[in-house]
Amino acid sequence: MKDELQTEVSRRRTFAIISHPDAGKTTLTEKLLLFGGAIREAGSVKGRKAKKHAASDWMDLEKQRGISVTSSVLEFTYRGYHVNILDTPGHQDFSEDTYRTLAAADSAVMLIDCAKGVEPQTIKLFEVCAKRGIPVFTFINKMDRHGKDPFDLLEEIESVLGMRSHPMNWPVGIGSEFCGIYNRHRSRLERFDRQKDARQLDVEGPDDPLIREEVGDLLADQLSEEIALLDIAGDPYDFEKIRNGELTPVFFGSAVTNFGVEAFLEDFLGLAPSPSPRESDQGLIQPEQPDFSGFVFKIQANMNPAHRDRVAFLRICSGKFERGMNVRHVRTGKNLKLAQPQQFMARDRSIVEEAYTGDIVGLFDPGQFRVGDTLCEKGSFQFEPLPKFPPEHFAKITNKNAMRYKQYQKGLEQLVEEGAIQKYRTFLSGPEEIIIGAVGELQFEVFDHRMKSEYGVDLIFERLPFRFARWVKGAVENPARLQQGRRTLCVKDDEEQLLVLFDSEFFMEHFIQQNRELTFAKQSD
Repeated sequence: MKDELQTEVSRRRTFAIISHPDAGKTTLTEKLLLFGGAIREAGSVKGRKAKKHAASDWMDLEKQRGISVTSSVLEFTYRGYHVNILDTPGHQDFSEDTYRTLAAADSAVMLIDCAKGVEPQTIKLFEVCAKRGIPVFTFINKMDRHGKDPFDLLEEIESVLGMRSHPMNWPVGIGSEFCGIYNRHRSRLERFDRQKDARQLDVEGPDDPLIREEVGDLLADQLSEEIALLDIAGDPYDFEKIRNGELTPVFFGSAVTNFGVEAFLEDFLGLAPSPSPRESDQGLIQPEQPDFSGFVFKIQANMNPAHRDRVAFLRICSGKFERGMNVRHVRTGKNLKLAQPQQFMARDRSIVEEAYTGDIVGLFDPGQFRVGDTLCEKGSFQFEPLPKFPPEHFAKITNKNAMRYKQYQKGLEQLVEEGAIQKYRTFLSGPEEIIIGAVGELQFEVFDHRMKSEYGVDLIFERLPFRFARWVKGAVENPARLQQGRRTLCVKDDEEQLLVLFDSEFFMEHFIQQNRELTFAKQSD
């Protein structure tokens, strides 16, 4: 059993793909699935009227808008590896979902558009990876289009993100002159031709005459000079630094043309770590420990609209998972039987009989799970809590049709527990009002769309002027004193914790200075 578990853990690769919107993240995911044999034809993520859609974009709104608005779980096997991809939303308005998903990953693939370089959302997501110390692998995309000089892109990664880089391969030309990639570690030229399939040519080095014959004198001379410069002045390959998140291997390619993707997948799977130990309130939980444990990092309602189901996504952190096993739900102290575990290809699912550390399993959820819950076979420890970020946009919502009250309550409750929105309520005067908060503005649109399409509920939105939220720590005998005209609003969250909403950062700082006996926190307990 121990040898079997170690073997299964060693071949697992669980990673997230992160990027700024429109860098080609969903396209790259589709091509990885294509090479892994998980799909037969990559879906289009372009036009709203396209007949095909990306496998990772399963929600109707995603297909209509051509963007990813929720994380997807995708798994396949490739050359002996069992691969779990966590495809995350690129749009900054859904960054909270991405942050939670990163907690379930052992490494990350950072996708960069060669024309735009390191963009704001990439910076935010990279900071989360750096804070967690997970290895980051960089894929610079769209090399068949006009873009920045490759050396400038490396400099940008190092100056903006503060991470050293090591190019695993190097482009031969760029844009209209792009004609291939030279693999530095395999001494191989992957030849790009817009009219033909890619060809791989084994060579003796960057000065091999075969390269000159294939790409011409000008590009061959340029490649030779650039590789020599990288060998002298670039950061050397260091496996330990890569695994420790101190050095990012860089790959160049074009996801939309399939070019460089399979070579990237091969190298990435060899370099990326297998499942790592996880922090808990009782110390590190090792992935090879025989007893099963895991945590819920995502809840998704209505993945199958016909059944109005709800699925909790569980990252396995140790041991072997078996269908029908009994586990302890640590938060409630109850014992549960996991009778209908599922694995996913976005919306498509299949019953899973067993799974191992690093795998993602979907659990049927009648409403008993919350994001961050720990499940374990033995003991009663809890994994580190997942971060909850303060919203920056607020609105008061009202149900248009009182006859749909039950549906309204159910939809609101489920989407809040899923993490699609944050909910608060007023309590100081007048009838109770429901306030919802979002990290990004587009979350309101998705929330409204899902309430209407999945629960048949029409809402009235009244936008509020508040931009900051702080949880109040400490005893407050008279909460009404914290509400000052229209500049602040006192509300409570679902845990009955008090928080104050502010209309400006300046007034918030002034207010905090005037109430030094209290502590104002960005995150709830």
